[in-house]
Amino acid sequence: MLISELAAAGGVKVSSIRFYERRGLLKAPHRTGRGYREYDDADVTRVRYLKRGQELGFTLAELGALLEVTGVSGPLSGEVTALGRAKLVEVDQRIADLVRMRAALAGLLDAQCVEPDVPCPVMGALASSEAFA
Repeated sequence: MLISELAAAGGVKVSSIRFYERRGLLKAPHRTGRGYREYDDADVTRVRYLKRGQELGFTLAELGALLEVTGVSGPLSGEVTALGRAKLVEVDQRIADLVRMRAALAGLLDAQCVEPDVPCPVMGALASSEAFA
């Protein structure tokens, strides 16, 4: 299949396919006599893996590391599990950060800008040197 067909099957753009190739996440494809890249079903599986992994919050470097530990003999479940658990801890931390950010923003919005001669609480908080709780 051609690069445009691979991109469509994998749910990504053609530029993503080229980027994956440059990063070494997708092997260099066979070229036809006319110079067209030629891909197979294994490439579709790899592109879907990369896309889904990014949707779960993994970086391309982390996905590359996961690919390295899976190798030809199959996945090394302990290493894959450890990488997955580390990502889960990171996601939990990001969720906690977002909850704190939401609470801080909601608190600022509760203090409405009503008096024309008094600085708006939102603007005052944004200009402040104090960290949000």
